[in-house]
Amino acid sequence: MNLALKQLEPTIMGIFRHLHNHPEISWQEYETTAYLADLLSRYGYRIRRFEDCTGVVGEIGSGRPVVALRADMDALWQEVDGLFQAHHSCGHDAHMTMVFGTLLLFHQNGYSPPGTLRVIFQPAEEKGTGALKMVEKQVIQDVDYLYGVHLRPVQELKNGTAAPAILHGAARFITGEIIGNEAHAARPHLGTNVIEVGASFVEELGRIRQNPMVPHSVKMTRFTAGSESGNIIPGRAQFSLDLRAQTNPVMDELTSRVYRIAECLERLHGVQIRLTEEAYTAAAERNQEAEQLMAQAIRDVLGAEQLMEPITTPGGEDFHFYSLKNPRLKATMLGLGCGLHPGLHHPQMTFDHRAILNGIEILSRVVELTFARHEEGNP
Repeated sequence: MNLALKQLEPTIMGIFRHLHNHPEISWQEYETTAYLADLLSRYGYRIRRFEDCTGVVGEIGSGRPVVALRADMDALWQEVDGLFQAHHSCGHDAHMTMVFGTLLLFHQNGYSPPGTLRVIFQPAEEKGTGALKMVEKQVIQDVDYLYGVHLRPVQELKNGTAAPAILHGAARFITGEIIGNEAHAARPHLGTNVIEVGASFVEELGRIRQNPMVPHSVKMTRFTAGSESGNIIPGRAQFSLDLRAQTNPVMDELTSRVYRIAECLERLHGVQIRLTEEAYTAAAERNQEAEQLMAQAIRDVLGAEQLMEPITTPGGEDFHFYSLKNPRLKATMLGLGCGLHPGLHHPQMTFDHRAILNGIEILSRVVELTFARHEEGNP
């Protein structure tokens, strides 16, 4: 660890503790937005906030290239020690700390970017919609390079190691309703049992066949029908579907198959099946140049032996919408080993907080390398 970062450690950990102790769920990150905006203004960053949503963007410097860092802000809503509450069990508090810590390190070292440095504190990653809102706000329209970061569990990376890319899969969440006809349980011929329709839906989902070389799955994760009266054939049910695919084309095909199954079951059983897409995250689109720059930053900070291969994970991340919506963007996400256990989204998730300092060094180094590459005439 360099001396400047060591001197900043108490301040950095203080920021982390504040963010960890003040979690806010998706689209309600009001205090988090205000806190980060205040920090940015103290260090001379131009600030952009939004009238209709949370999130804050900070910027310093001018001209090209435009290099951006992105951190997600929202916490999860989950049961912790018997109480439902907002809780940072996905590491977003650490991600925000690392991105702002990078700015602190640049300030401490007197680094001035030969171009524009932008930081994006993005809301609602857990809903899969925050990145799309930032795209709508034209936050990345002129960005040349974009870097993100995510803590990785011990099952993927050992503490003290890092990967230059996280290759998330696509995820889509669909809710549905089956509308049939209620009847007395003694007269089933007078009704349409939506539980039986749901069972057919599950069976048909299991018959979907896609390219086995591309990991994918589709399954029903919730089904609710009926009431306390056990002698009524239920005529209405609600359900949820979870779709996963490692590539965007396979996800598109999975989604199409789900809709075709619903249409066929409607005709077969004489019911209505209404499907609503609740959230969607895209699969990663790789950029070799961004990955190479991140890999070099990891080597420079942690050493070549701590540089791991890009991680392929079935989890979803809306970060990848930025690349899909801006094809010229060169983007990658740092995977940071930090001793995280027992796992992401676990109510007792914990990790080695010192890894935050590794993340700051790597992010600051990749920013420096990216600007230096352009100064040397390698756009």
